[in-house]
Amino acid sequence: MGQLHHFTYGAITPIFAYAMSFLGSLLGLVSTARARAAQDTRRRAWLLVLAAWAIGGTGIWVMHFMAMVGFSVQDSPLRFDVPTTVASFFIAVVTVGVGLFIVGLGKPKIWKVLVGGPITGVSVAFMHYTGMAAMNINGKFEYKPSLYIASYAIAVVAATVALWFTLVVRGIAATVAAAAVMGVAVCGMHYTGMYAMQVHLDHDIKTVPGVDVNWFLAPIVLFVLVVVIALASAVMAVPSEREQAEAEAVREKIAAGQALRATAGPVFGGGSNSGVTPPPPAAPGKTGQAFAARAANGIADARRQRGR
Repeated sequence: MGQLHHFTYGAITPIFAYAMSFLGSLLGLVSTARARAAQDTRRRAWLLVLAAWAIGGTGIWVMHFMAMVGFSVQDSPLRFDVPTTVASFFIAVVTVGVGLFIVGLGKPKIWKVLVGGPITGVSVAFMHYTGMAAMNINGKFEYKPSLYIASYAIAVVAATVALWFTLVVRGIAATVAAAAVMGVAVCGMHYTGMYAMQVHLDHDIKTVPGVDVNWFLAPIVLFVLVVVIALASAVMAVPSEREQAEAEAVREKIAAGQALRATAGPVFGGGSNSGVTPPPPAAPGKTGQAFAARAANGIADARRQRGR
C-alpha cells in the first residue's frame, strides 16, 4: 500500500483552498441576495447562473484543485486526465445551479431547501469523486466505506445549509459569516473524502498518462479573475434590497408632494376672490403640508377682507 501526502507543501495549499472556497461562497451569496431583490424573472435567472459559477466553480471546484496541488503519492507520479477534470467542473456548476434555481425562483419555501439541498449535496460529492477519478498513478485507488459515506453526508448537510443561507442571509456581516461557514463545510467534505482514500501501487513501473496538477494553475487563476469581475459588474448593475427600499421611499415622498400641490391649487391669481376652500389640515409631522395649509388660509382671509 502506497503512502499518501495531503499537505506536501505544508499549510499553504489548505489555506489557499479555504480562501477560494470562502471567496466563491461570498460572491455567490452576494449574487443570490441581488437575485432576491430583482423584480424581473430574467434578471433573477442570470444572477442565479452567476451565483452557480461562483459557488460551484470557485467555491467548490477551484477549492478542490487548489487542495490537490498539495496532494502526492509516494513512489508514484500523479497525473490528471483533462477531459474528466473538465467534466467535474461542469458537474459542480450545473448541480449547484439546479439547487439555486429550485430555491431561488418563485416564492421561498422550506420544502425547496429540503429538496434542493440533498440533490445539490449528492451531486457535489459526486463532483469530488469525479475529480479524484481523473487522477492517474502507477496503481489504483480505493476508499474506506465509512469515510466515503461520511463525505456524502457532509456534502448534503453543507449544501442544504448553503441553500438556506441564500434565502435568509441579509447584511454584510451575516453574509461574510455565512461564507466562512460554507468554506469550512466544503473543505471538510473535501478532506474527509481525501482521508477515505487508499492506494495500492503496482510493482512494475509504468508510464502514467495525463498532465501535472500545476498545469491547471493558470486556467484556475484566469477563471477566478473572470468570475470576480463578472460578479462585481453584476452587483453594481442590480440594486440591493435596501437600495430598492430607499428608492421606493424617495418615490413615495415625491408622489406625496405632487398630490399636495394638486390638492392646494393655484395660490396667486386666476381664481375668484371668494369661496376659496382651504386645504385639509396637515397630518402630524408633515411640516411642508402644514405650512402650505396655513399659507392658503392666510390668503383666503386677505381676499375676504378686500371684498367687504
